[in-house]
Amino acid sequence: MSQAKILVIDDDLDLCTLLQRFLSRKGYEVMVAHSGAAGIAAAEAHEHDLAITDFRLGDMEGTQLLAHFREHHPALPVLVMTGYSDIRTAVNVMKQGALDYITKPIVPDEILLSIQRALVGPKNDTVYAAVNSSNEEIEKTKPVKPRRSNVPVDNGYIIGQSPLAQALYKQIDLVAPTNYSVIIYGESGAGKESVARMIHDRSSRKNQHFVAMDCGAISKDLANSELFGHEKGSFTGALQTKIGHFELANGGTIFLDEVANLPYDVQVSLLRVVQERRVKRIGGTKEIALDVRIIIASNERLIDACRKGKFREDLYYRFNEFSIEMPALRERREDIVLFALQFLRQTALELNREIKGFTAEVEQIFMDYPWYGNIRELKNVIKRATLLTDGPWVESKSLPFEIAYYKRLGIEEGKDLEPVEKVESLMLPPIPEIRPAANQLPTPVPDTPAIPAHTDLKSISQGAEYQMIMQVLYQTRFNKSKAAQLLGIDRKTLYNKLRIYNIK
Repeated sequence: MSQAKILVIDDDLDLCTLLQRFLSRKGYEVMVAHSGAAGIAAAEAHEHDLAITDFRLGDMEGTQLLAHFREHHPALPVLVMTGYSDIRTAVNVMKQGALDYITKPIVPDEILLSIQRALVGPKNDTVYAAVNSSNEEIEKTKPVKPRRSNVPVDNGYIIGQSPLAQALYKQIDLVAPTNYSVIIYGESGAGKESVARMIHDRSSRKNQHFVAMDCGAISKDLANSELFGHEKGSFTGALQTKIGHFELANGGTIFLDEVANLPYDVQVSLLRVVQERRVKRIGGTKEIALDVRIIIASNERLIDACRKGKFREDLYYRFNEFSIEMPALRERREDIVLFALQFLRQTALELNREIKGFTAEVEQIFMDYPWYGNIRELKNVIKRATLLTDGPWVESKSLPFEIAYYKRLGIEEGKDLEPVEKVESLMLPPIPEIRPAANQLPTPVPDTPAIPAHTDLKSISQGAEYQMIMQVLYQTRFNKSKAAQLLGIDRKTLYNKLRIYNIK
């Protein structure tokens, strides 16, 4: 197998030299060019399997170089190198023909992975041609809407292209270099911890620890110990010394998720630590100086929690140096397929599956569904669908029933569901007891459609039962415990009926 040929274009001579040495050791044949014009000349003189170019060159912009490659070398994949401050520009440049981008400073493993991904597929791939060719005839004749994409990712978090996503990244860029405390607001599953990690990774503390703690998942008795640590023998069960989360994060960043769930008396201890930047382990006498950045997250407004007496107002004002609003996934629909493609790529790799992407129908379903569970729900759906897919494309049959048939079942997007207590109004009316006279037929139920002669009572009953179950499930947002309660049956019976009717 011949070596892949890579063209590196950058006006930074040292970087070109480093990349050439590194990639050559990895088995690639590398040619370097120190200007856009030299890169164009090299592409004309030699065939290459991949081009890697800086976004900002001395003699031209990356957009000009991409336009040339797109016109004269449409099959040549191009990776763009860019600084963090240019990420949003790079994402836009991808629309103009770039396959992916690499952030500076260059991380060897990351650039190697990007190169491997770029070289995996054949150059004449139909999807690739559709994305990178300006030929309208190719666009018209492609057998698509299924597509695959190289998704821009920042340390595991997917870079969105929606206006809301771009505003979010602007806020991250602004606050990351500072030592400000940050409050991240957003719905459950929206990616608040990922944003906290992005802030940490773009700060001067990036080489230190990032310590995350879910404040809603620990009991009152353990909260102080988890946050501040304890000494051996300080209380019953303290068999050894424990270092708390604040001490572990010293020099780096601590992330407190769902901080409003902390017990009120624990908040008192937390306030002192935040104010003094010192921590004392439970049962200890020594105070430990702290140099730690604090990022917190909540799915409710902390000022509202203060008014309810749930959260200390003085602690809130200590934290409230900068706040970020995490948009819900349904508010940034331009990014849904981007997230889905990245999750598919990750899961397919884990399962060792060859899956190219989603069908057009599946992509449309994803765009229509409201995603109440946000990114976490989408990720779990993709994992399930990948496991069930046995072909090159994920089809609607691999999706959960409530998602695949969301529109067909009549739930309108943006329309809030009725309270659970009102579900009885949606149920079918009770069947009246009928005692017909000897020579008299029963009075038909009003608005009941005519029943075909071949239909038996059992099938009619099953159809009505199925409708009722689906209505109640949607009314309770597929909370099976509530649904079973409203239907007057136990959970086991409901699960048996779901299996019978193939409701997933």
